[in-house]
Amino acid sequence: MLRLAVTGTTTTTAYPPGFRPRRGLNWFIIGLLYASFYTCRYNFRWATPGMVQEFGFNKFQITSMLSAWSLAYGTGQLINGLLTDRIGGKPAMLIGAFGTIVINLVYGYASFLGTFATFSLIWLMNGYLQSFGAPGMIKMNAAWFRRTERGTFAGIFGFMIQLGQFAINNLAPIILAGFTVGVLVVAPGEWRWLFRIPPLITASAAILLALFVKPTPEAAGYPGVIEHEGEGGTDGKVTVSLRESFVTIFTHPLIWFYATAYACTGAVRNSSDQLAILYFVEQLKLNMEAKPAAVFWTMNAMPLVAVLAAFSAGVVSDKIFKGRRSPVAMGLYLFETVVILVAAGVIMSGAVGPTPVGIFLGCLFLVLIALTANSTHAIIGTAAPMDIGGRRMAGFASGVIDSFQYYGTAIALPCTGWLIDRYGWGVWYPTMASFGAIGGCAMLMVMRKQKRMLATGDPRAVAR
Repeated sequence: MLRLAVTGTTTTTAYPPGFRPRRGLNWFIIGLLYASFYTCRYNFRWATPGMVQEFGFNKFQITSMLSAWSLAYGTGQLINGLLTDRIGGKPAMLIGAFGTIVINLVYGYASFLGTFATFSLIWLMNGYLQSFGAPGMIKMNAAWFRRTERGTFAGIFGFMIQLGQFAINNLAPIILAGFTVGVLVVAPGEWRWLFRIPPLITASAAILLALFVKPTPEAAGYPGVIEHEGEGGTDGKVTVSLRESFVTIFTHPLIWFYATAYACTGAVRNSSDQLAILYFVEQLKLNMEAKPAAVFWTMNAMPLVAVLAAFSAGVVSDKIFKGRRSPVAMGLYLFETVVILVAAGVIMSGAVGPTPVGIFLGCLFLVLIALTANSTHAIIGTAAPMDIGGRRMAGFASGVIDSFQYYGTAIALPCTGWLIDRYGWGVWYPTMASFGAIGGCAMLMVMRKQKRMLATGDPRAVAR
């Protein structure tokens, strides 16, 4: 039963005993499984120097493999987001986990064939199967959190997600340095083991999700606890027909502006994330097998600042802007553009290179980009879809918006790789800066459109 708590002039609804711990358990396990997907995604960037050395791939080929993954992931978000609204978030995440485990193990062994087509095809399949994860995660959390909590908890959830990056950033150097467990001896530089060990983490988290996670508060014995004004599902049901979900989300007046902006987030975020290791090796001349301290601190600082940025952006959008995402996101995109342009100017001056100061600056700029890119990642990729789709259609709303993050990546990465092959690493940052500016303009359009919707009394304007 709900209780009312009055503080000053504000009336809030208190939660019944036991609800918050139960929600916390749910949230933690969902986040753990989704974080494990990242260990089976960002393992690729740690393997790139080994693949380049063994097979002679250039930057265009490496970024094309990543583009194949992104294209499959983005398309999968559309298809699987729609399916998630039909089958539910929990089955969707379990399907994604099983597929991720199998494909990573296949990559760890089939890659002995060593062809560009083989690598691309297997990693493309990994992209499609991992795309079950985000819609399933967002759909379940939409049912467990109120609208004015979603930005904050999207930020907190970013901590769980970044645990996956933190895990692979610390596990990968250990694997690449070589290890011995009983009779198993892995020599230094054996990059294929990067695709054999992380799936074990995903398998463990998937078992926990299957046993303990409930898709809705009603399924956990807390009916009517979370209000969902204008989102439907008051009977506790969170699945809808494919047609209803498709039509409602595709015709929402704000969805495509958010999708365009998120394409820009993906172009910057995935470019800086996935090419960082190659940048360390080729531009800063660092040896990965020696586990350089600069790489260790940078690759762990990037997810740390990403968490802080995501949480701060979520709190600001909830508490100061009362659930409005677009003003916060617009400011962040513009700030990102300024940061990248300043970094580009320093790099073009020749100050970044294989010297102590040059290495420090090169690492610092990557951390700053992680700070700005991930601040928009949480509120647009997680909070906004929950606002737009509610508990019943958050899966497809997430699929539409998140797909554009990876379509943007699929276009930007090969272009970036081609430019780097042709003109060197100096073009990397200016390319990323252009996407930050486009993202800011898209958020300005959201604000203008939402203002007109409010003037006409459109109830969909609440998702902003």
